[in-house]
Amino acid sequence: MAKIDAATAGYPLPELLPVELPADPMPMAKEWMDKAWADYVQPNANAVYLATVGEGGCPSVRAVLCKDLIVDPGYAVFYTNLNSRKAQEIAANPRVALLLHWDTLNRQIRIEGTAVASPAAESDRYFATRPVASKIGAWTSEQSAPIESRAALMANITRTMLRLGVKLDDTDAEIARPPSWGGFRVWAEHVELWVGQESRVHDRARWSRSLTPDGEHGFACGDWASTRLQP
Repeated sequence: MAKIDAATAGYPLPELLPVELPADPMPMAKEWMDKAWADYVQPNANAVYLATVGEGGCPSVRAVLCKDLIVDPGYAVFYTNLNSRKAQEIAANPRVALLLHWDTLNRQIRIEGTAVASPAAESDRYFATRPVASKIGAWTSEQSAPIESRAALMANITRTMLRLGVKLDDTDAEIARPPSWGGFRVWAEHVELWVGQESRVHDRARWSRSLTPDGEHGFACGDWASTRLQP
């Protein structure tokens, strides 16, 4: 039986990276993510794997949703409980890595950089767009903390609804963002774009730049420098 090339798996091969690499990788990265959404390659085309470093240098990784990819000045945005394990690890060491991978597109984006808290107003705006049930969940869950049972969690949700005076079907209910919930901006210092090809002769390139702290939520960014990588 012939072996299946896992890199292509019968999916159409995408175009290679340009012969002359673009000066900035972020527009192409945004184009790829927009295509993943447009082609509906998976229910959450913006699913991204977030790697953090915990106590003793131990890594941990989980999937979050990339809610925005800002081309200029170059950062990705995700939201979470600010008391969660990932948020605590970011507070101790803000160096993180992100990975977006789409099998059906034969494309992959890797981002390495520094995570900083999003401005409160930005988190407020996004929280306002969430479904009521998700807002209730954000007020209820002490993410990553132990709980004795699923039943206990559901009882906590009921208590939250009573306290807020809302029900799951109150689609017009106004619920403010809890202080323990907000966003992070991952400022890209290194970006790798990967295009899958037959026989694992993939096309890869890496961009790097300097980041200099500039205010509470961001950085002054140097120019990108690029290089092609062997597969």
